[in-house]
Amino acid sequence: MPETARARNFLDHKVSKLPTYHVWTVGCQMNVSDSERLASGFTKMGFESTDDMANADVVVLNTCVVRQSAEDTATGLIGRLGKRMKGNDDRMIAVMGCMVGPVQSDLRRRFPYVDVWARPQEFDPILETAGIRHGLNPEGCLAGAVAENPHVASFIPIVHGCDKFCTFCIIPYRRGRESSRTAFEIIHEAEMMVARGVKDITLLGQNVDSYGHDLRPRIDLADLLEQVHEIEGLERLRFLTSHPNDMSIRILEAVRDLPKVCEMINLPFQAGDDTILANMRRGYTRGQFLDKIDQIRNVIPGVTLTTDLIVGFCGETDAQFDKSMDVLRAVEFSKVHTSEYSYREGTYASRIMHDGIPRSVKKERKLIVDTFQNEIQAKNNQKLVGEHFDVLVEGYKRGRLHGRNRGDKLIYFSVPDSAEVTEIPPGQTVEVEITDSSPWSLEAKPANAKAKVKKEKVPVG
Repeated sequence: MPETARARNFLDHKVSKLPTYHVWTVGCQMNVSDSERLASGFTKMGFESTDDMANADVVVLNTCVVRQSAEDTATGLIGRLGKRMKGNDDRMIAVMGCMVGPVQSDLRRRFPYVDVWARPQEFDPILETAGIRHGLNPEGCLAGAVAENPHVASFIPIVHGCDKFCTFCIIPYRRGRESSRTAFEIIHEAEMMVARGVKDITLLGQNVDSYGHDLRPRIDLADLLEQVHEIEGLERLRFLTSHPNDMSIRILEAVRDLPKVCEMINLPFQAGDDTILANMRRGYTRGQFLDKIDQIRNVIPGVTLTTDLIVGFCGETDAQFDKSMDVLRAVEFSKVHTSEYSYREGTYASRIMHDGIPRSVKKERKLIVDTFQNEIQAKNNQKLVGEHFDVLVEGYKRGRLHGRNRGDKLIYFSVPDSAEVTEIPPGQTVEVEITDSSPWSLEAKPANAKAKVKKEKVPVG
């Protein structure tokens, strides 16, 4: 049925409910933010959100292809949806995110039942097609799009794309070159989010430290942190992901000097051997990375450090892998995101390097890293027992409150029945005392019988 006829048919038909949409998301925080913005557009246009993907009028899959497993999950889901919706012209499938490159002919051939293919941040084609099918006008629905009921800890993309072109990474080819949003636009969005209850904002970028290099007049991440920091009602401010070559002293000093900016840095090192780093085109050596870690710790006392590591990159020997383990031993990161190298068609590595490391070896190396890191986290978290932290409450899970401190430690606690305050909604900050620990989270109790709400800065765990 032609789109115009379908729209007339919808308008002529008396419906008892709003059309529904479901957005499925996998991948990085940037995808999470994109999905929230798209969902806001659907809501403004007159759609109703549903958790029932199988029966939603519009299903949007926001995909990730950084790893083969993520792409396999997405393609499997697309196939199942296509079979379920076959012959139902009133329903719509859209696919967005990093699975969708500039050339989509192969995707259209493989999945002919997908109605819309949209590259990252290309929301308009999805909303326009959905609007035509259901007789709704998408005009203006993405202007200043912010989730209607955002999470108390939310994300704002500030720079899209990446100019680094690491040999293993498909992101620059899917999200494009770096493009910074204006400070005015970012601050306006942050103000709207805070007005809707957000207390903790993370500024996002594939390479967040390069923010502003393409803007005139020039502005950098430190300048932006200073401006967002002044928003009344905002309690915490973070940013990720950083690159060692762009982590400037100005950024570090902003983290140190601005009270709302949390003392935490995510700094991927990806490999501990100089030859592997050169083959990855990371642009630094192991020694330079460790020097940057020393600088960060000198400028920001008590900083929480997290990192990303790839195991089994093309040609990585056991000895070269051991050098990555040496970096982990030397730094003792608070958290390590470890992934097995995954061949990505279209990357530089896919064209000139041989992915010859057996999958069993990659899995074994990942297990070694994860086992070691669990031991480090267990040891360091145990040292926090008895310490006091301010926890920004995010919600309830398994009958307990949960939230995070400034150092992004996940903390669970319950309020005693004898406390004056037994109902603590998300967004409140509560001082707690750590009573127990595991490698992944901390257990706590309110630091006083009244479950007093606090907002002053405390040391980071």
